[in-house]
Amino acid sequence: MAKLDDVELTERLFLKGYPFRKYSPRPGDPASSAMTPLQKPLTACRVALVTTAGLSLPGQPPFDVTIKMGDTSFREIPGDTSPQLLEMNQRSWAFDQTGVLRDRNLAFPLDRLREMHIRGEIGSVARYHYSFMGSIAGPRKLINESAPEVARRLADEKVDVVLLTPV
Repeated sequence: MAKLDDVELTERLFLKGYPFRKYSPRPGDPASSAMTPLQKPLTACRVALVTTAGLSLPGQPPFDVTIKMGDTSFREIPGDTSPQLLEMNQRSWAFDQTGVLRDRNLAFPLDRLREMHIRGEIGSVARYHYSFMGSIAGPRKLINESAPEVARRLADEKVDVVLLTPV
């Protein structure tokens, strides 16, 4: 297992200063009830994916890897999309993209969700799924605008379970 001392000083300082614990949901935010026990069996739940792999469809604007603090926008991905069509716009120097470039299901397991639905393990697959870019050094706009908008869309679609695949 890696030790904290194995991480370069610049990375440790970044992690120390990152506002992991500085944000909490405000009353009324969809996120305020995000971590609640399921009220029904998984076999009756609608499931969606949210990834930070920076995936987008051909024809959608790619994530802008030149934005210094990170692109806080998101891309909506229809549920009937073939994951292999997705393009990856990830700028993280800490992430080896090789496996995901071979099989997008490693970061966006949409085919696996469909298989689970066919086997009756989940109720349904959401009509829309969402992709963000990872390595957001300045997350304020992500937390205050983009993520609440995606949460609203998921709630509007009556999604019961969201699988986050952080990349």
